[in-house]
Amino acid sequence: MSDNYSYRQDAIRNVIIFSAILLIGKIMFIQLFDQSIKARANSIAIDKSIIYPSRGLVYDRNDKILNYNSPIYDLMVTYNQLDPEMDTTMVCEILDITKEDFLKRINKNFKNHRYSKALPFIFMSKLSPEKYARLQENLFELPGFSIVLRNIRGYPDTIAAHVLGYISEVNAKQIKKEPDYYNLGDYIGSTGLESYYERSLRGQKGKKYMLKDNLGRVVSPYQEGDLDSVAISGNDINVGIDKDLQRLGESLMQNKIGGIVALDPSSGEVLAMISAPTYDPNILAIHRGRGKAYQAMSTDPTKPLFNRAIGAQYPPGSLLKPIVALIGLQEEVWSVNRGVTCNGGYQNFNIFMGCHHHAHISNVSQAIQHSCNSYFFTLFRAIIDKDGYYNSSEGLNVFNKYLYQMGFGQKLGIDFIGEKAGNVPTVAYFDKLYNKKWRSPTIISLGIGQGELELTTLQMANLAAMIGNKGYFYTPHLIKKYKNSDRQIDAKYRLKREVDIDPELFIPIIDGMEKVISSGTGQRAKVNGIKICGKTGTAQNTNRNGKDHSIFFAFAPKENPKIAIAVYIENAGFGGTYAAPIAGLMIEKYLKGEISELKIPLKEKLEKTVLIDPSVYDKEEKPK
Repeated sequence: MSDNYSYRQDAIRNVIIFSAILLIGKIMFIQLFDQSIKARANSIAIDKSIIYPSRGLVYDRNDKILNYNSPIYDLMVTYNQLDPEMDTTMVCEILDITKEDFLKRINKNFKNHRYSKALPFIFMSKLSPEKYARLQENLFELPGFSIVLRNIRGYPDTIAAHVLGYISEVNAKQIKKEPDYYNLGDYIGSTGLESYYERSLRGQKGKKYMLKDNLGRVVSPYQEGDLDSVAISGNDINVGIDKDLQRLGESLMQNKIGGIVALDPSSGEVLAMISAPTYDPNILAIHRGRGKAYQAMSTDPTKPLFNRAIGAQYPPGSLLKPIVALIGLQEEVWSVNRGVTCNGGYQNFNIFMGCHHHAHISNVSQAIQHSCNSYFFTLFRAIIDKDGYYNSSEGLNVFNKYLYQMGFGQKLGIDFIGEKAGNVPTVAYFDKLYNKKWRSPTIISLGIGQGELELTTLQMANLAAMIGNKGYFYTPHLIKKYKNSDRQIDAKYRLKREVDIDPELFIPIIDGMEKVISSGTGQRAKVNGIKICGKTGTAQNTNRNGKDHSIFFAFAPKENPKIAIAVYIENAGFGGTYAAPIAGLMIEKYLKGEISELKIPLKEKLEKTVLIDPSVYDKEEKPK
């Protein structure tokens, strides 16, 4: 019997030991390896809140503010911390919602990875200050609810909408790309500077951990706040934009379609970037219920959301003539004092291409002054046929080599999303189009900036800067500096980009461009006391309806220019009628600080002039 008793004792002891080992092992597994249990415990006991930083501000070149931050409040809820017996009536009354709406906002699809019962999600966003104040007073009675302060954008003026851009809520793709930073309901720069400089402007989030009891009430800081971190505000930036110049440009482009870009030739900084039609940036502020406004602009045939300054690609028209002259002189197929007789047009076998009547052209400067088509048709053919009439492909390759150096057919690299490259037709293109049966007369329209050649308004302004600098330019950029920081802007914006043309050859070209303003086709751009060098253009409209496009580019003053500008107005006719005087007013404003009383009537007239042709902007004829 004693043996049997001893056996039973051993068996019981072994069972107890084995059970103890299992329990200890389970506890060790839970504590050391099973993170889900740990996370569940933390979600109940530890509350992690995000502290959102203030977004960096944007200032113009003279430290004038272009946007600001407005506080906005989001009501967050953590499902696991809700009190099942909580009276929802108070919440519904404060927020002006029904109980059905309350339940809908609480009961999310928790199988979806976007939501978790253990983590806070947005119950209602963009609370008014009044609702925030009432909730804050009663928050202690609402376990599971918390209020997060964030900042949204506001705008002190109605200008620079395309430049500044706007912010919006992150989407699933953006969260997936940066899951360590963005959460559901966060804001992100969507367009313009807000998007391009998102990483600089957004700042760094802070975190705060608090211990809470089972009713969701704060007990104390977790681990005495050792894990907490403060929010770091985003970088403020200065851009090259001159606020007053931008405002003037937008005012002058009212009821017109096109773009204006002004640059500082000495640095490549963008002084103004206007796309017309534009809109008040405040209507797309995130708290405005912007859906209707956005929808209306999205369906507007004039495309006010489209940034024509960098996105529209146009034929440069006669603005190309100074470039054709420079290439011809550099390649030594032309001389400065060579003259061409123009009898009202250019005759090529049985084809006649017209030119306006003017005095005899005896040199390059006069050809630019009077914008003689016959002269530049002849000059262009001299370049293309430099290696012989039947070897046009070599001549076109040489011609295009210079265009590429000047920034044609490529994105210049501005710090802005959406820039287009324009188009430079190549030998391969013409070989395919004409089955290799083409010669210089076939592509002669390129000599006056027509045909397949296309530029953006930004590229045209950059050309004016390059000519003013006598053969070099800096990559155009909006940013001027990081405010109150030692951080440098991207090195590529400080790099001089040179063109393989002798600086001395620019002198007769610039002289001709000065005569365009003093006694040629651009006299309406004239400003007393300032030597402006420019070129008018009238680009053929390839649509079925509407007038040709009015174009002008210029730089000033003649020596050591401080501004280069391009103005492109769709369906506005002759370049000297509208584009030139608009540029002249902007040059005067920038260099003198104000528009003279003598020019005020011109300014007011241009502001009132309507140049939108509805027949062009229908569903079939969209701007390119």
